[in-house]
Amino acid sequence: MSKILVSFFSASGVTKGVASKIADITGGDLFEIEPVNKYTNEDLNWNNANSRSSVEMKNLESRPEVKNKVSNLSDYDTVLIGFPVWWDLAPTIVNTFIEENNLENKKIYVFATSGGSSVNNSFNTLKNTYSNLNFISAKRFSSNVSENDVTSWIM
Repeated sequence: MSKILVSFFSASGVTKGVASKIADITGGDLFEIEPVNKYTNEDLNWNNANSRSSVEMKNLESRPEVKNKVSNLSDYDTVLIGFPVWWDLAPTIVNTFIEENNLENKKIYVFATSGGSSVNNSFNTLKNTYSNLNFISAKRFSSNVSENDVTSWIM
């Protein structure tokens, strides 16, 4: 059985809740992709073109700094990366995480939370951006993710 790391970025807590459920179901270890500077409600106001999240997503080269690193990444065969969908993409802090960690030779699964957006564009963009990595599949989950949802996707 492969060892699973469930990494996630959660701005409002929804993705964190889903990641915790996925870790419980898979027996995976949790790792939160935490920004050095936490996002405030004002930062997350997508209706404000000058909010931090809006500015970051307009500049896809932005790389918000991550607080902690995965110290034992070599222990894992499979890495799940979770995030809320922003502007039909992964938040740029996810790119920071991917670029700061050697994910080569890992099976990578992407999961996302969203009120209505698909995970497909986020997944395809990550897959194309990091074509040297082994992205397997992606799934969007609601906050009430079930064991069957997870096991039919990844196990």
